[in-house]
Amino acid sequence: MVFHSEYADVPAVDLPIHDAVLGRAAEFGDAVALIDGAAGTSVSYAQLDVAHRRLAAAFAVAGVVKGDVLALHSPNTVAYPVVFYAATRAGASVTTVHPLCTAEELATQLRDSRARWIVTVSPLLDVARRAAELVGGIEEVFVCDRAEGHQSVLDMAGSAAPEPDVALDPGEDVAVLPYSSGTTGVPKGVMLTHRSIATNLAQLEPVIPMAPGHRILAVLPFFHIYGLTALMNAPLRHGATVVVLPRFDLEQFLEAIEKHRINGLFVAPPIVLALAKHPAVARYDLSSLDYIVSAAAPLDARLAAACSERLGLPPLRQAYGMTELSPGTHVVPLSAAEPPPGTVGKLIAGTEMRIVSLDDPAQDVGPGAEGEILIRGPQVMKGYLGRPEETAAMIDADGWAHTGDVGRVDGDGWLFVVDRVKELIKYKGFQVAPADLEALLLTHESVADAAVIGVYDEDGNEVPKAYIVRRPGAEALTEGDVMAFVAERVAPYKKVRRVEFIGGVPRATTGKILRRELRDREREST
Repeated sequence: MVFHSEYADVPAVDLPIHDAVLGRAAEFGDAVALIDGAAGTSVSYAQLDVAHRRLAAAFAVAGVVKGDVLALHSPNTVAYPVVFYAATRAGASVTTVHPLCTAEELATQLRDSRARWIVTVSPLLDVARRAAELVGGIEEVFVCDRAEGHQSVLDMAGSAAPEPDVALDPGEDVAVLPYSSGTTGVPKGVMLTHRSIATNLAQLEPVIPMAPGHRILAVLPFFHIYGLTALMNAPLRHGATVVVLPRFDLEQFLEAIEKHRINGLFVAPPIVLALAKHPAVARYDLSSLDYIVSAAAPLDARLAAACSERLGLPPLRQAYGMTELSPGTHVVPLSAAEPPPGTVGKLIAGTEMRIVSLDDPAQDVGPGAEGEILIRGPQVMKGYLGRPEETAAMIDADGWAHTGDVGRVDGDGWLFVVDRVKELIKYKGFQVAPADLEALLLTHESVADAAVIGVYDEDGNEVPKAYIVRRPGAEALTEGDVMAFVAERVAPYKKVRRVEFIGGVPRATTGKILRRELRDREREST
């Protein structure tokens, strides 16, 4: 059976994302759009509107044209939205990059996305330069601050050149190209069109309304589709104020809530854990908070209840989606008085869902039964860049996106995500592909075979654990050796955090790793 949203359909938003978000910026005028939570400087809506248009003009002068890809390699800053909307106004697609990636990881993304331009910040310049050297074909590396030998976005935003007038097809042209591991495998470029991400904003409006005067704290990274949507596009579309922090530091985070009277938090489960249990929370006035929304990874219902009770808030809201879905499909509405504990919400407007049997995917199951979650709606991605076969495996001929998540729906339409079919590890909301780490581990001269699964640490975070088969004569290889080898070659969130040596990796006759056997082994040992 097909589950439908109880909300009225919304028309597709056939606008470029910069117009969909900043179309009312002039109307909001001197209202504060962005505040640097560390430095305290602010940007008004009028300034944001002018700056992104001037920067778009400067990008055009530099040679950015429709169809180019610009890599935005930066932590959260007040310049991030300016660069993003300027690039799309100039006709480019933006591929968002994890600021902690290595030069080799950045080069892989640059090569796959066919990026021609990089925008970074001076502390990350060495990584960006090295990546540009590795991949070749990069026209220029710009910086958001100041660095000798590089054009600064700060200066470019004062350009007097004519604003580019680029004809965009919102339904076909790609606005943003984040990288996701999908249900398994290595990261792939997710083609999200202007229409898909703009329409998803309209779909979310009835359940999480925002307006001028609302203050949102942006501590989750803008490069991640959750942060890009919930902390940048959605609030700026409605005239809210976004207080920007470059990373999560608990004391700085709490101080920003108190100082700027934040009323809405969009977080991941590790932050919920800190709010529920860390003693530092008691030292700050968090009374301005009206609600907390958690997404990006599963949230334990008891932890959610402990957090809301400690802060004196209504029940924490959860949301569900994935990069390939622009990203939202389900939200617990802010208006819901007593949502069932553990639910990730109800279908948002214009979205359909099926739950299909794990034993027979051709068979739908009804309320109460578990199965794989399938989604159809205007927010479904255009596809994986340059990977038609993997796109076809993700989105079937009828337009249903196969999420790889296992869920069930109750009689009132609330969705509960109970497991994952997919092998992807979610470390603090960031995607870690086991296949990526396995391929790296197999390059170690002392490793004969390797498998990686997600296990849970004492704080409830899913972390990568490697099962290693030593080569003959390599008995001296230690857990520390393995972890150090990986840590030197990947971004910090991808590090292997546990290691176990085994006699052989369980595999099917096809050679596929039997991760379920490793998970069973893990459960038996705890």
